[in-house]
Amino acid sequence: MAEILHVDPEHLKGRHVRRTVEVLREGGLVVYPTDTVYGLGCDVTNKSALERLRRVKGRNSRKPMSFVCSDLTHISQYAWVTNFAYRILKRTLPGAYTFVLPAAKDTPRMLQSKQKTVGIRIPDHTVPLALVEQLGNPIISTSANRSEQDVLTDPVALEEELGAEVDLIVECGQLPVQPSSVISLLDDAVEILREGAGDLSSFRQQG
Repeated sequence: MAEILHVDPEHLKGRHVRRTVEVLREGGLVVYPTDTVYGLGCDVTNKSALERLRRVKGRNSRKPMSFVCSDLTHISQYAWVTNFAYRILKRTLPGAYTFVLPAAKDTPRMLQSKQKTVGIRIPDHTVPLALVEQLGNPIISTSANRSEQDVLTDPVALEEELGAEVDLIVECGQLPVQPSSVISLLDDAVEILREGAGDLSSFRQQG
C-alpha cells in the first residue's frame, strides 16, 4: 500500500516535500493536492513512470496529459508563448486553469497531442509548486481517479481506490469536486474548452 503523508498546505514541512520529491525521482507515482482536485503525478522526464501512470489511470495513450510548471519561465521551456499568451498567463497564474499552448521542440512526445499542443498548469497551491521547484522538472497533472470514473477528492476513497497502485499519497483533507478550467490560447485566440474552477468572465470577453 501507498505511504501516506498528512500535510498542512499553509505550513508545509520541508521533510514532506523532500520525501515526495525522492519518490518522484525514483520513478514513483504520487497523489497530491492542488487548488482544484487531487492530482495523480510523476516526473515528466521519466518515460517508464509516465507509462505506468497511464496504466493506473487507464488512459488512452493518444490522449495527452497536462503537467505542472513552477513559473512562467518554466512554461517557456515546454511551450511556445507569444506576447498575447504571456499577458494572459501573467495575469491569471497561479490559478485554477489549464492552458493549451503549442508544444516546444524538446517537449516529450508523450505529453503532446496530435496537433503538437500541451496543457500546462501552475496551481495556486503550495504543494505542487514546492514539488516542481525542488524536483526541477514538471510533474503530470491528471485527476486522481481512473478514466471514465468519478473524481476522487476524499483521502479515504483515494487510499481505497489507488493505494495499492501508487507509491505515495500526500493528503490535506477533502477537496472540492471541481477540475480546472481548460483554456486554449492557440493562434492568439482565447477558447474555453472546459468550464471548471476559476473566474472565466475575462476569458469570455476575449473569446
